[in-house]
Amino acid sequence: MALITYIVEDSATIRENLISTLEEIAPVKVVGFAETEQEASLWLSINNGNWQLAIVDLFLKEGSGLGVLKGCQSRKPYQKVIVLTNYATNDIRRRCSELGSDAVFDKSNELDQLLEYCSSVTAPGEAPPDTMH
Repeated sequence: MALITYIVEDSATIRENLISTLEEIAPVKVVGFAETEQEASLWLSINNGNWQLAIVDLFLKEGSGLGVLKGCQSRKPYQKVIVLTNYATNDIRRRCSELGSDAVFDKSNELDQLLEYCSSVTAPGEAPPDTMH
């Protein structure tokens, strides 16, 4: 079952490539996107229980992905929020973790790890993948 996914990314090129790659390789269904913090925060709150994965860039047309993360702190346990950024420094990773991010990936060299992460997350009601081999 595909994860209901929302993308917060202001670059149309990156967003379109990300969506096509995710939907082709990982079990996700992208249901929408935002280019600003306000737009993302509004959609995520209105659709409170109806999404399972949010992929958030830090630098947006208006506002910041950190603000989006902060707004997601009261999400349900099955809802995952991950950061995909060009600025995945140790300080950024720490700050994102403090704000409740489930993972941080670097756009330039961690896309395989992002895809693996998306494939490992299960939708509500599904059994987690068997990792004991």
